[in-house]
Amino acid sequence: MSFMPFILACWIVLVAVWAVGAFRTKPTNIQETPRRRFWYRILMMAAILLLLPDVRLLPFLTPLHAPAPAIGLAADILAALGLFVAVWARVTLGGNWSGDVTFKHGHELVQSGPYRFVRHPIYTGFLLLFLATALAEGRATGYAAVFVLFISFWIKWRQEEEIMAKHFPSYAAYKKRVRALVPFIL
Repeated sequence: MSFMPFILACWIVLVAVWAVGAFRTKPTNIQETPRRRFWYRILMMAAILLLLPDVRLLPFLTPLHAPAPAIGLAADILAALGLFVAVWARVTLGGNWSGDVTFKHGHELVQSGPYRFVRHPIYTGFLLLFLATALAEGRATGYAAVFVLFISFWIKWRQEEEIMAKHFPSYAAYKKRVRALVPFIL
């Protein structure tokens, strides 16, 4: 029994939302240097490669767990939650969004929607989708992809928070009040 079609559909919806939203961003005022974005981009690409089903890296060929309806259902729920959180965050962020660490003309410190609960809900959503895919596939490379993506996001969010703190005096209080990825935990 394969639950991957639902997860694949979640990924397709996510890519479509991102493609449409990319045309509705504010102009960039300040952008990081290519040197600063190198590591998080390399790690993000590595995570994507590890997650792809046709990547076969020995000794990670053997699945860690057998497919089962309960695992498939858990993966589908995580995928749906990840898609919901990522899209909600992307829509809430609106024109302030950028794929790179930037500061936009008219940039706002968004603290509504999912940003009331976590500072980086887009990353939370993506991590949930990666975890759902890894769980559904059951391969060690999928779980490695989640870890590598987390490290990529950790590097990027530190850079983002540096620029936000510089431009928004209220960011320090927001950072103390709201966790980075998981409400009340992380």
